[in-house]
Amino acid sequence: MTNVDSHSEIISIQSVTKRFGDVVAVNNADLEIGEGEFFSVLGPSGCGKTTLLRMLAGFETPSEGEIYIDQQPMSTIPPHLRPVNMVFQSYAIFPHLDVGKNIAFGLRKSGLSKKEIQSKVQEMLDLIALPGYANRAPTQLSGGERQRVALARALIKRPKVLLLDEPLGALDKKLREQMQLELRALQKSVGITFVFVTHDQEEALTLSDRIAVMSGGRVLQVEAPVGLYEKPTSRFVADFIGTMNFFEGKMCESSLGKARVDAGPLGMVDAVSDNTEPDAGQSVTIAIRPEKIRLHLSKPDNVENMVEARIGAASYLGDRSHFQVFLAGREEPVAVAVQNMETESRTTESEQSVWLSFSSQSVVILHSD
Repeated sequence: MTNVDSHSEIISIQSVTKRFGDVVAVNNADLEIGEGEFFSVLGPSGCGKTTLLRMLAGFETPSEGEIYIDQQPMSTIPPHLRPVNMVFQSYAIFPHLDVGKNIAFGLRKSGLSKKEIQSKVQEMLDLIALPGYANRAPTQLSGGERQRVALARALIKRPKVLLLDEPLGALDKKLREQMQLELRALQKSVGITFVFVTHDQEEALTLSDRIAVMSGGRVLQVEAPVGLYEKPTSRFVADFIGTMNFFEGKMCESSLGKARVDAGPLGMVDAVSDNTEPDAGQSVTIAIRPEKIRLHLSKPDNVENMVEARIGAASYLGDRSHFQVFLAGREEPVAVAVQNMETESRTTESEQSVWLSFSSQSVVILHSD
């Protein structure tokens, strides 16, 4: 698990468990989130990520453990007194108020003058790139514009932490991708810690400084996007983030940063070891990303790992081609993704014999979940 510098952490979740009757929604979670960090909590429906967010907001209370925000315990602090604000997927824009009054809603008991509130609203409208929208009704806004207004309303009081519960889930794909870029730029501009809950792997990889992957109430791995994708530490994380090929095998040797695995139909596989691999003779699972596998029409020379295969199916996707290939003695196809660098498409036919190769650094030896 990757931790932030203890001097810069804004959130500390320490041994937090949340039960609803006999159901354990969050199970002994430990997380440290840094000041100014864009931190995502990623996992499938029902994994506990929204419950964790609601405990940060104060809408739920931990059954065990403690949550600290800015080094202060939160157990007895009600939601409205916490230095956080929350943005929901539903936006929760008030239909009877115009844009300006929606954004200013959180300042209604601040003691600021009308002029000061108007100035802050204008600052927020400029920040979300909606100048001149103060008098517009919510019904006159697009989905993306309503989401920006919800963000401005949450940010106007400058909370130390902004909590976001799948805020882009209601948008169509193109608008969602646009809003991802705008949200990341906005977070960098204001410098506030964002804690973002999503089930969308690509969204988490695009937005985050670090990601916590959850399953069954447990935090399985916390890592920067590159580390999470390239070096997952469990089969669940490897399978949940992107596409992965899995092969069962036995460890033959592991020493001095190198490992050798008998992977059955894949043959003897050389891998890079982290020196915590199982001992020789133990069963292991190795994983290889489709884009890490090279496809050759003839037997290659000077490669670390290679195996003969046959083409099962091919899909041309413009910038890349996807192949399903089969190994002798293995029913499940191996996924291979090839970037189309040349103008001519790769010439392959079903049942054609090919060779696959991959480097030792592209092989991941998985630990058990």
